[in-house]
Amino acid sequence: MKNLSKANENKLINYPRLHLVAVAVCSLTLVLALTLLPSPDATATKTVRLKTPVSEKQAEEPAIAPAKLAPREQLATLSSERTTLNNAQSINPAAPVTTHTSQDWKVEKIRSGDTLSHIFKRVGLTSKDVHSVMSGGGEVKTLAKIQPNQTIKFNIQDDTLQALEYIISRTESLLVEKSDNGYQAIRSIKNLKPFTSYAEGTINSSLFLAAQKAGLSDNLTMSLAGIFGWDVDFALDIREGDSFKVIYQELYLNGEKVKDGQILAAEFTNQGKTFTAVRYDSPTQGSNYYTPEGDSMRKAFLRSPIDFARISSHFNLSRKHPVLHTIRAHKGTDYAASRGTPIKATGDGKVVYAGRKGGYGNVVIIQHGQTYKTLYAHMNNYARGIRSGKRVRQGQVIGYVGSTGLATGPHLHYEFYQNGAVRNPVTVKLPHAEPIAKADKNAFLALSKQMQGQLSTYAAAMKSENLARLGE
Repeated sequence: MKNLSKANENKLINYPRLHLVAVAVCSLTLVLALTLLPSPDATATKTVRLKTPVSEKQAEEPAIAPAKLAPREQLATLSSERTTLNNAQSINPAAPVTTHTSQDWKVEKIRSGDTLSHIFKRVGLTSKDVHSVMSGGGEVKTLAKIQPNQTIKFNIQDDTLQALEYIISRTESLLVEKSDNGYQAIRSIKNLKPFTSYAEGTINSSLFLAAQKAGLSDNLTMSLAGIFGWDVDFALDIREGDSFKVIYQELYLNGEKVKDGQILAAEFTNQGKTFTAVRYDSPTQGSNYYTPEGDSMRKAFLRSPIDFARISSHFNLSRKHPVLHTIRAHKGTDYAASRGTPIKATGDGKVVYAGRKGGYGNVVIIQHGQTYKTLYAHMNNYARGIRSGKRVRQGQVIGYVGSTGLATGPHLHYEFYQNGAVRNPVTVKLPHAEPIAKADKNAFLALSKQMQGQLSTYAAAMKSENLARLGE
């Protein structure tokens, strides 16, 4: 009887491991099958990197050396099929150039305040040489845009400049060579190899910490917030348990990551409601994000005029004023932020007022067509060029947070009007921007179906991997 119980116990212990292995194999098989399907518009080298979460302690470390990032990535090489991406960085083939040995070059790092004359003088050249170079052909004018910490290499033979190379970035450089027709400049851009990566996370305290734990950079996190910023107010709406899934590109050069690429598709679940976005490159509309059905993720208005600011006072038509201590309608939403924080126009429009206005202090009022109007109050100062009659674009900085007028501290007071009536900026239904063009609809729907499938499949593979890890 004891032996039988022991045998049953062994079965109970072994079964979950076998089950987990089977699930993991099936999921990875699905990932392989899905990834090998060509995209309707383009495919790429499909090496999918499943970003597994790191510990809370690791996520809070301010800086991590690249070598320490390796344990955070479970690499699953799914194929090496290389094709051109519509949304990949444009690449110019490097032109053939004359070979110079490394011993021929003098290297100068550009310092703050440097001009070409300063740099040329340091390597023994004159202002006449500067003039000769800048009078040359090709893209020599690029040298007028030098920045500190960039590098210029000089090849000088017998006191004559034969060539110089301006290193603009890790991927871009300008080579200027002496010829019979003077100096000629050729710009070259190195080929960055795109890889597809997947990351997911659950928010416990903040989006940034959850994204960092998932392996996303701050730039990608800001992009993610920007995509869903029309539906989710990241200062007000975020709750513990909200989650995200992201398929994005990482761009590599000689096996080393140079930078993040674009987010290709993403899901964000906020308070139980899931929003999905798919990137599509249209020849007529450019690159934009759309819902799976083809509606624009972009609305005619941003939900919030300040990134990640805390709401200190809500819309309330019977609020007691904190300065006057009387019942006075609070016709907008107050966003607490540090003095000088940028304030963005929430929609395209025309500035109809920019100046002092009673208790509002420094204020900007923007008219958006015939129906909508927005007001931004208590500004410390205005952005350059903001004045009455100026047209502004959605997301353009129009001013900076302050405490002018009747204000107890630095904050932005934001009001939203529809047909002349004030509305709650947090809850008002925002109008949509243009949907996908009819000519692109079928191609987009095919891509949308594929990307939704990949989000689901990668999520299943990640879950299986985590379960298998727990079962070890």
